[in-house]
Formats: sequence, C-alpha cells, structure tokens
Amino acid sequence: MEILLEDLYKTDINLEKFHFRKLFLEDLSYQINGISQSGKTKLVKNYLLGLKKSSYIYIDCRDLRIDVEELNKTLSIFCNKYKINTLVLDNYIEDIQIINVPQLIICSELHHKIDFLTSVKLYPLDYEEFLAYEHKYDSTALNHFFKLGGFPSMHKISNDERVVYIQKILRHALSAMELDILIFCTKMMAQKISPYSVYERLRHTKKISKDKLYKSFESLSEKGYIHQLQKVNHPKAIRKIYLCDISLKSALTIDKNFSKLFENMIYLELLKSDKECFYDDGIDFYLPQSDEVILGMPFADERTLFKKMEAIEAFLFTYQVKKVITITMSTEGSMSHPISRVEMIPFDIWAIGD
Repeated sequence: MEILLEDLYKTDINLEKFHFRKLFLEDLSYQINGISQSGKTKLVKNYLLGLKKSSYIYIDCRDLRIDVEELNKTLSIFCNKYKINTLVLDNYIEDIQIINVPQLIICSELHHKIDFLTSVKLYPLDYEEFLAYEHKYDSTALNHFFKLGGFPSMHKISNDERVVYIQKILRHALSAMELDILIFCTKMMAQKISPYSVYERLRHTKKISKDKLYKSFESLSEKGYIHQLQKVNHPKAIRKIYLCDISLKSALTIDKNFSKLFENMIYLELLKSDKECFYDDGIDFYLPQSDEVILGMPFADERTLFKKMEAIEAFLFTYQVKKVITITMSTEGSMSHPISRVEMIPFDIWAIGD
C-alpha cells in the first residue's frame, strides 16, 4: 500500500479549464457533500493546485487498487513521513479511518458525522454559475440552461449523447431501487407525493419491500437527488418533490410539463440561496423571513396574474405578505394590490438579481 501512496503522492493533478463556483475553499478541514457530477472533485483539485506540490496527497477512495485495511495501517505513517499538510479523501467511505493531519478534506454524497470538519454542500450549477460557461449572456443562455441543466460536465457532451450520459451517471451512483424511485419522482416533479404513494405505484410492476423502498427514498433525499418542500404550518402534510437538476426530466421520462420544470428551476435557485421556504395550496413558494410569495408563471400576463392574485388573496391577508414576485420567461411589469407589492420578473433577471 505504501507503494501506491507514493505513486499517488508523485502524480501531478491534471485539471482542464476551471470555472469558479460560489463556494471557495480556505485552509480549513472540510466535508464536501453533493450528488455525483456536482463538481466536488474539480473544486478540490483546483484548490490543491494552489498549494505546494509536496504538501498534499489526493486519494480517490474508489480506486480498485486500495485495500482499506492496509490503507488504515499505513496512511498515518505515510503522512507523517512526507509531512503531508493536506489530505484529500475523495469519494470517502466510512471504513477508512480518519487520521490527524493539519488539513483534511473529504468528499462524499452522504454526510458523515465528523465533528471537526466544516460541512459544505455543493449543488449543481445555479443559473449565475452556468453563465460562466456561456459565450454570450442573452436569451440564448437561458434556453441553453433549460437544455443542459446544472451538471458542469454537460457542456462537453454532444447533444445526441446527453440523455444516455445522465442515465449512466445515475446507474453508477444509485441502487436499482433508488433509480426506480427517482424515475417516478421525475414524472411527479413539483407535485405532492409521499413514500407511500411511491410504494403503491411501484408495487404493481415490481416486487418490492415497503421498508426497503422507504429507506431508499430517504437515502435519495439525504444524498440530495430529490428535495422535499414542506407545507406551511403543516409539517405532517404530504410534501412536494423537486429534482436535484432539471436535466433529469428529459433524461428519465418523455413526459412534458414546462410549467413544472420551470417551478423546479425556481426552487433550485431558492435552495442554493439558503432561503427558508414552504408551499401552500395555490402558493408555489412562501418565504416567511421576508414576508414574500414567489410564483412560477412562465407565460403570465397582467390578466392571468390578476386572476391568480384573486385566488390567493386569503393567503396574502392571513400571512400579511408584503411582496409577491411572479417569475416569468420574459414578461416584466407590476400591479397594485391592497397589501402586497406585486411584480413580474423574468427568470434570468431574478436569478442573478441578488
């Protein structure tokens, strides 16, 4: 095992052009969590390239040459011998023992309970990060975002290979049960579903255990492949399901529903901004900290917005909502309301406005 570690230690890190993310690494010890292809490895490698070559070692724990038992015996000795300041354990598994080094960075889909590590979550690209890959910032960029989604690697994949590429990623990263659940959730994007409803649907076509399905559903949520949005003031109510990236819609189903896709895209922007939000009947997103409601209405005009405001007026008065933001594809405007400031804002302006 020491021979392998020496080989890894001497190997130069190769990184193609790196587009900076909103997450920056400093000289702290980190636990970086995120789904497959969210950019964890590139983020870490870019950080390592700014360090002295002899001060770090990068280990991909999926390397088939690694014997975990032997690694646990030799890693600490090796790091002391070569005065390693920064140890990176990419695709970390819990069987590998944590050792004492000045800076430890582990990358994993799942969160591990290691108290001294600073935990950070890396999501696929948001719209502002996506623009770093684009040659021009106009309406074509937003259309491109709809086609590619937030996986950074998608910019290198030809149009005819993108669906199969995403499917391969998911087959490699997920169990068969998790993938079946994810495909069902893709068909139910931005709708209210429970683990039980998933079980009821899948049990008619597959021989499955309810307990195993519930655990797989929870695992998908913990890893971040699906996200659940709670109903305001009803923690036990059925939650709405959103996907980790909009590209999964076309990769896993032939169903078309642009309004749900648009809503999912808005949710992901809110998720990455760490803004607490909830849903309610007729309300896409309620942000209590800013007394704000956000509606996804891609093709709204003043007439349809007026009807929508009438339908949700009771909610606005009950929660004393100060602002209603309607996210559209291209329409801008505003309208008067007794208690709320109402605006229509195109997605590309709203997404980078903060």
